[in-house]
Amino acid sequence: MTDQSTIIPFSPPQHGKAAQQSIFFERSEFEAILNVYGKMVASGYWKDYAISGTKDVATFAVFQKASERPIFRITKTPSLRHKQGAFAILSSQGQVLKRGQELQQLLKYFDKKLIKLVK
Repeated sequence: MTDQSTIIPFSPPQHGKAAQQSIFFERSEFEAILNVYGKMVASGYWKDYAISGTKDVATFAVFQKASERPIFRITKTPSLRHKQGAFAILSSQGQVLKRGQELQQLLKYFDKKLIKLVK
């Protein structure tokens, strides 16, 4: 048997101008987000997530059910770093719930969801 596989590149190389790079979360940012995600899953609030990266923004979307639209989106927009802050938490309707420069401070928004009244 001979191997007659062909290698097909996923994207053609771009010559001249620099290739457009997608924005993604850094490892430390992603670990902080997954830490909060794990706590919320253990509490039963969240069930699923999705990640996307474009040339302008990186998004971590959180779902209660996989078939619904995301209940929260955590975004990183480096172009807003010096204006409003690179990080934001958006509601399911797209309303900005919290915005800031520091991701750790921003993720404290979800701490109040973890507090439960015990009788």
